[in-house]
Amino acid sequence: MRPLTPVTPAVDGEPRRALRVPAVPPQPHRFARPSPPTPPTPPSRSRAHPGSGDGPGAGHEPSRSSNRFLARAALLTAVLAAAGALLGLGRDQALAHLFGAGHETDAFLIAWTVPEVASTLLIEDGLAFVLVPAFSAALARRAATTGSAAPDPVRALVATSLPRLTLACLAAALLLMLGAPHLVALLAPGLPDPGLAIDCTRLTATCVLTFGLTGYCSAALRAHSSYLAPAAIYLAYNVGIITTMLVFADRWGVRSAAVGVAVGGALMVAIQAPSLRRRLVAVPRFQPVTDGAAPDGAQEAPASAAASASAPAPAEGRSMKLMLIAAVLLFALCRQSQVLIERFLASSLPAGAISHLNYAQKVAQLPMVLSLMLATVTFPVVAQAMARGDLERARERVERDLAAAASIVLAGAAVVFACAPQIIEVLFQRGAFTAQDTAATAAVMRVYALGLLGHCLVGVLVRSYFSAGRPTWYPVLAMAVGMVATAGGGAYAVGLWGVQGIAAANALGITLTAVLLLAAMGSRGIPVRLPKVLLELAKPLLAAVCATVVGLVCAARVPHPLAGAALGSAAIGCTFLVLLWALRAQALLPAVQTATRKLRHAR
Repeated sequence: MRPLTPVTPAVDGEPRRALRVPAVPPQPHRFARPSPPTPPTPPSRSRAHPGSGDGPGAGHEPSRSSNRFLARAALLTAVLAAAGALLGLGRDQALAHLFGAGHETDAFLIAWTVPEVASTLLIEDGLAFVLVPAFSAALARRAATTGSAAPDPVRALVATSLPRLTLACLAAALLLMLGAPHLVALLAPGLPDPGLAIDCTRLTATCVLTFGLTGYCSAALRAHSSYLAPAAIYLAYNVGIITTMLVFADRWGVRSAAVGVAVGGALMVAIQAPSLRRRLVAVPRFQPVTDGAAPDGAQEAPASAAASASAPAPAEGRSMKLMLIAAVLLFALCRQSQVLIERFLASSLPAGAISHLNYAQKVAQLPMVLSLMLATVTFPVVAQAMARGDLERARERVERDLAAAASIVLAGAAVVFACAPQIIEVLFQRGAFTAQDTAATAAVMRVYALGLLGHCLVGVLVRSYFSAGRPTWYPVLAMAVGMVATAGGGAYAVGLWGVQGIAAANALGITLTAVLLLAAMGSRGIPVRLPKVLLELAKPLLAAVCATVVGLVCAARVPHPLAGAALGSAAIGCTFLVLLWALRAQALLPAVQTATRKLRHAR
């Protein structure tokens, strides 16, 4: 037996010393814990466990393997999301080629509002903000009761929530079908052909049910650290729409696109349901591991006790859940209302205005979609850290996500602004889509690019506000302020600048919301270090401005649109990376360190 010499408290303490630990004052070292008689196995470094978010219940400091797991998950999600986004561009190209940018397309895009709002509420933001923390808490309870005869908390959550969600979404879909004439009149009172928009709206209303089930499966799978099927949903969705349009366009006209929405929604559910079923069925044989927990759950006792102490009473818990759902849905509705405001204002403009806004927005939002992939992957990590009370871990994760997401979206925004005419010409200028449509869409897209950083920051920050699974109304207030700014600014600017004024109001409103959310993080959300965050945001912003100037010069020197877009994008990418390296931006440091380490090993 080793002598009882003073040592730094660690995981290999001596048994009798471990028994005396509770009697001495707390040690300053963060890993000071009583040790069992046998030296325990160090916390598991295999973070790629399907049962929990950051690998299994990440500890205070993320291991190298945990970061590798998150990097692989983010890369997988980004690749599949990019593929889905490219198919979305293919869908828009097919729509533009078959139907142009006239009154038929405007009628369909009014109906397209239904899947746009439904995806925000049920897949991307609303439902995910409620279900990911709920499944994360259920997984934590399952880990704390491993080996006991208690019912599985995850199965219990599914049994109580899934039937209710299905019935609610089915009822909402039927109501939308019945109220389609009133909805079209509300969204676009100046539309010349409301009958076509009403037919398309009734067909797209089916997505409320399919998107609800899709969002449920996605949230459950991501909480289980399963990212493949959720990341592939938009691949299936766009394949369904494109195939249906190409097959039935001559017979049904633009209504074929609305039928494609129904087909694509069913495919999104179909590719996720088997994966979720396998995880629910396999629960008894495959329990999640949390930070080196022993099979008897001894290591989890403090966390379990803390969770029990903080758990609300049943009646209070139901009230909190209803308030959380209400807050999340109101936030998502306020955010999506920006699109509704745009189409309402554009419905009084000449035919094609709504289509120009739609095509510009679809291309401009691609950098934002890619930038939010990391936040989508790490949202369960933040939720599990908050469930354990590990505020430091959550804060570090949110700060890294803000820096990385801002760098990605600003690089994309530079490309969108500098190469807008070339991009639109390459993607859309064929068939019924004319050169005038290209010029109008490119001008709108450049204005949209000014608001991309705001959209990205809102997407990252709101996840941290709702990660604790508790109701908070501040994000709703901030988004409502942005919505009012969008409506007021759009109503004023549409008479002066037309569709460009509407896009500028969108950028103004979302940027204002991002500022309000970031300013209140210390007191109402996860307390990030605001000066450090602002400094790390300023670095890629400065790099993006300089890269945009370089990209504008390079893209204008080549007459061919594809070559010009390629040259401008390459120049922007090189300039942006060099400036980030020179400014020592936090978002670039992990990649530089990894590359340096691999070069040393290669030698």
